[in-house]
Amino acid sequence: MNESKTKNSESSRQVTTMQIVVFKLGQEEYGLHIDQIKEVVITPAITRMPQTPPFVKGVANIRGNVIALLDLEEKFGLVRNQESGVHGNNFTLVIESNEYKMGVLVREVPNTLSISSSSIEDTVFTGDHQSEQAYITGIVKLEKRLIIMIDIFKVINDQEAQQLFRKQNTQVEV
Repeated sequence: MNESKTKNSESSRQVTTMQIVVFKLGQEEYGLHIDQIKEVVITPAITRMPQTPPFVKGVANIRGNVIALLDLEEKFGLVRNQESGVHGNNFTLVIESNEYKMGVLVREVPNTLSISSSSIEDTVFTGDHQSEQAYITGIVKLEKRLIIMIDIFKVINDQEAQQLFRKQNTQVEV
């Protein structure tokens, strides 16, 4: 009986449709599984925090929660796209897990796509620092587009997470 369940789950995985949120970083498109995103909001006022990594732009109050805002273009070392968002990061993808909340800054309104799991290829290139790029989970092929899938919870390492999120259970009184 367990074998048939395993076979059924394997075959259902092959034809699974999933939703992803697609956004641009630099010149490339990136995608997150929709379950990793709580909401998309217009980026509020950002308060800079001292002694944080350069990719941490500060903190913001989003619906009563003070969350760290991350600039993945800076984290990944990407060249900014000059055409869009000249006036800064316009939207924030609010990410929430059991351990912490954070925001990812994006310059354009993200899109939601339904894709087949068969259109995702395993990553073939992870660069020189394989352990640092373990957050890349695959590449989505859609006609003339390639979308780099990332696991947002693997983007920051354990040391960075401890530094950024150790006191983040604080609620702001509104």
